[in-house]
Amino acid sequence: MSSGQLERPATSGDLIAELAARAPAVGANAGAWPGLSIYRFTAPAGPSWEEIQSLSLCIVAQGRKAVTVGGETYLYDPFHYLVLSSHLHFQAEILEASPVRPFLSFVLQIEPALVRRVSSDMLERRTTAFRSRLGEAQAPDRPALVSALDQELLGAVLRFLRAVGTDADRRVLAPLYLQEMVYRVLQREQFARLLAIAAAEAATNPVSAVLDYVRAHLSEPLTVADMAEQVSLSPSAFAHLFRDVTGRSPYQFLKEMRLDRARELLVDGNLAVARVSKEVGYASVSHFITEFRGRFGVTPRAYCDLNAMNRELGSQR
Repeated sequence: MSSGQLERPATSGDLIAELAARAPAVGANAGAWPGLSIYRFTAPAGPSWEEIQSLSLCIVAQGRKAVTVGGETYLYDPFHYLVLSSHLHFQAEILEASPVRPFLSFVLQIEPALVRRVSSDMLERRTTAFRSRLGEAQAPDRPALVSALDQELLGAVLRFLRAVGTDADRRVLAPLYLQEMVYRVLQREQFARLLAIAAAEAATNPVSAVLDYVRAHLSEPLTVADMAEQVSLSPSAFAHLFRDVTGRSPYQFLKEMRLDRARELLVDGNLAVARVSKEVGYASVSHFITEFRGRFGVTPRAYCDLNAMNRELGSQR
């Protein structure tokens, strides 16, 4: 597509074409991304035993499939996707497939660290909303969930699959689209209670108080000692606790918070890059640009321009 053309909304036909091109063989085909498998079947098959290690997103472009976990069966098709929890051993069965209309699907195992990063970012911005619902939250009692595949998630999926097809896009764009996919899944109604439970656990942990403090002081110089002091812990004890809760060091988490906040300010489009750098606590603009590019794969200016273009495209639809 040329730069002068407007991107049209994604369709199920686009996904069928994308997966058909990437799955020439019957059965499982390796995707061009860690944990990505693309499937083609020309006749019903199974049930067969399968296993996953990480939270997995399972989407069917054509046909119908059943997955049975712990005695319960989950059906999904081009209108519904399946999410499986980590470390599962389950049975899978292809229900609808033919040579004329082959079954086409993919399974993407997602690194737990990415899920933690996206969910903790969502929690930190939605603490008030979640706390108002904590009394309604119940522990998840099922290892899998089926939800409707909407336009937003379908678009993110197609962008991701297309990005992994070329070296440059795989390095720069695919991680951004993968993060968007995780975000879209975590937004869905079924996962709201999981995030609410996580918020409740965080609310009883000293790390939650530190997150509030850091969020209010992002523009200031902050050290691990500063954060530890807020909850009356030694820097060493705080660092160990923080890593246990978030999966990252306080310094790494702080850097990600600064850069994520910078991304939000750039999306708003009202501040220059130098001003954004200062607002999120960077004394050096060049250091800010280097770290932003390291996290998001593009410079702050390029990211801002890309979002401006996307907004323009969206207004034309």
